[in-house]
Amino acid sequence: MLFNKLIGLFSSDLSIDLGTANTIVIAKGRGIIINEPSVVAVKQERYGQTKVLAVGHEAKDMLGKTPGNIKAIRPMRDGVIADFDMTEKMIRKFIEKAHGRSSLISPRIIICVPYGLTQVERKAVRESAMSAGAREVYLIEEPMAAAIGAGVNIREPQGNLVVDIGGGTTEIGVVSLGGLVSSKSIRTAGDKIDQGIVNYVRKKYNLLIGERVAEEIKIAIGTATPLEEELTMIVNGRDQVEGLLNSIELTSEDAREAMKEPLVEIAEALKSVLEELRPDLAGDIVNHGIILTGGGALIRQLDKYLSDIVKIPVFVADEPLLAVAHGTGRALEEIDLLQDISEDE
Repeated sequence: MLFNKLIGLFSSDLSIDLGTANTIVIAKGRGIIINEPSVVAVKQERYGQTKVLAVGHEAKDMLGKTPGNIKAIRPMRDGVIADFDMTEKMIRKFIEKAHGRSSLISPRIIICVPYGLTQVERKAVRESAMSAGAREVYLIEEPMAAAIGAGVNIREPQGNLVVDIGGGTTEIGVVSLGGLVSSKSIRTAGDKIDQGIVNYVRKKYNLLIGERVAEEIKIAIGTATPLEEELTMIVNGRDQVEGLLNSIELTSEDAREAMKEPLVEIAEALKSVLEELRPDLAGDIVNHGIILTGGGALIRQLDKYLSDIVKIPVFVADEPLLAVAHGTGRALEEIDLLQDISEDE
């Protein structure tokens, strides 16, 4: 009995929403235990070796501020692994954090992946988790996990459309009878919106800002449609003409203009999925509307913006930032659901 308890302790199952911007870890029976930025800080040592100094919040605080021998790295880009070695190190550190120990850990792990991932990219995700100490790895596509996390009963013979706007990808999926009937993944999401703000501020105001400041602008004053009462924000950066530090006042109209192009791309992708739907599924979606999840769902009036374009009601899910994580957590708790929806090889 004691041996079985110890084995269970050392192999507690985890679900991981391995996002471009944030990584959320759920432990079976315990809920969310980690919700931190997908960033790793490493120090270059002798003979080309690297030492992990920090992951998550502590590492993100180092972005753009490190000396030459220390690098703060975002190993996930556009929803895929850009740096295999750093992703493995990050996953390992999060597993250690989750279990409070660095050895005798062999959990079963379920990981969300974008719908558009290639087999090579899926293999990289799986191998990353296995190398980090997992005994089994299941992959679940994000539109499915988002639907579950948003409270959709995926087993019903009814079409539900979910748009999950993350950091690296926007996932659009139509779910019915436990499967993805139609889906689309585009690499236009939070990061591209942030980059649009960086470019806009540079071109219009000759001010150089970083992606972190751009994200703060998006959160503080970003909007998809004009606001009745305009918001403003003071932004600090470096004047690219004179090279001196400078401050400007940005408005929500500035932010809307800066974000326009990536939001149009998301709307066009949604329209393309709707245009390909079978009539019966289309009828379901007209009746029940479209669900928005992910961090991008929090952009002011994005639901109204998309609804005006596709002429269908659009709703923001409860806790949109955590929808995918909650979906993977539910799959972890319900083994039959996990087997039904996992993309295991």
